[in-house]
Amino acid sequence: MRIAFYGSSLLSAWWNGAATYYRGIIRELARHGHRITFYEPDAFDRQQHRDIAVPDWAEVRVWPADEAGLRAVVAEAARADVVVKASGVGVFDDELLAGVMQAAQPDAIRIFWDVDAPATLAAMRADAAHPLRRALAALDVVLTYGGGPPVVEAYRGFGARSCVPVYNALDPETHHPVLPDPRYAADLNFLANRLPDREARVEEFFLRPAALLPARRFLLGGNGWDDKPMPANVTRLGHLGTAAHNAFNASALAVLNVARDSMAEVGFSPATRVFEAAGAGACLITDAWTGLDLFLKEGEEVLAARDAADVAAHLAALTPQRARAIGQAARARILAEHSYARRGAQVHALLRDLATGMREARVA
Repeated sequence: MRIAFYGSSLLSAWWNGAATYYRGIIRELARHGHRITFYEPDAFDRQQHRDIAVPDWAEVRVWPADEAGLRAVVAEAARADVVVKASGVGVFDDELLAGVMQAAQPDAIRIFWDVDAPATLAAMRADAAHPLRRALAALDVVLTYGGGPPVVEAYRGFGARSCVPVYNALDPETHHPVLPDPRYAADLNFLANRLPDREARVEEFFLRPAALLPARRFLLGGNGWDDKPMPANVTRLGHLGTAAHNAFNASALAVLNVARDSMAEVGFSPATRVFEAAGAGACLITDAWTGLDLFLKEGEEVLAARDAADVAAHLAALTPQRARAIGQAARARILAEHSYARRGAQVHALLRDLATGMREARVA
C-alpha cells in the first residue's frame, strides 16, 4: 500500500523522542512491501541536526512550515491508500489532521497515530471542541505509542471505532551492545530532553540520588538542561545523536529511565529509551509504572524504583556482575518479544484486515 505519514521528523531526533519509533515501524512496513512517504516540517532546527540520511526504505518530504507548505502536503494525501496523521508534529497539527483526512480518497484507510496518548486524552477531556474529538468518528483506527487498556477504553469512550496500542520496541540493527567508551563511563547514565511534564520526576529519580551518593558519577544527556541546578557529581553532555546511544548505554554501571508524568500515571507506556538500553545490554533502572512486567521482569530483567531512595539503594547494591546479568536478561527478553519486526508485522496485519473489511463492506 502507499502510505502518507505526517509526523514530526523521521530524519532528526533533535527535540523529537519519537524519531527511533517512527524509524523502526516504517522500516518494517517497507519490508512488508508498503511504500511510505514521510512528511515532516522544516521546524525547530531539526533539519540542521539530522541523525540519519534519507533512507532507502522511505521517501521523505521536508515541507516549509508555512501555509503554502501545509497546502502542498495536504493535497498529496489524495495519492495514498493509507493516510496517517501522527500527534505532536509541532506545527499546524489541527490543520494537518483536518486537511489530510478530508483530502484522502473515499476508500483510503484513515489513521491517527498518537505518540503521547495520555496528554492527548487529557486535552480532549478539557476541551469539548477539541479537533480530534470531532475527527474521531471519521477515522478507521487510532494507533497509540502505548497506554494499554486505560487508553483504549478512553479512546473508545470518545467515539473511536478502534484503538490499538503499538508499543515501542527494539531495532537490533540500530541499538546493540558495543565496547564501553570512557567518555560515557559512570555509575548512572540518563538520556532525556528537558520537558515540563517530566522535570519533577527527573529531580526525584536522578538528581536526588546523585545528591544522596556524592562519590558516584552521574551523566545526563539531552537538550535543555544547561541552566538547571545540579549536584557537582552530575555531568551534562547536551544533545546525543542516535549514533552515540549504544556507547552511552553500554558504558555505565546502570542506565535510568524516567517516564513523563501522564505516562507514569496511566502506565503501559515504555519509552523508547527502555528498549534502546536493553538492546545495548545495559542494566536498566526505571521509575515504577503499571504494566512494566509486560515488557521486563522486575528484579531479573530490570530494576524498578519508587523514589530517590530506591534508585540510590539499587546503585549502592549493584555490582558489575549483577548489572551485566540483568542487562543480558533484558536484551534476551526484548529480542524475543519486543522487536520492531514484531511491531511491523502487527501494523501490516492491521492494515490488511482493514483493507479487506472495507472491500467486503463495499461489495455488501
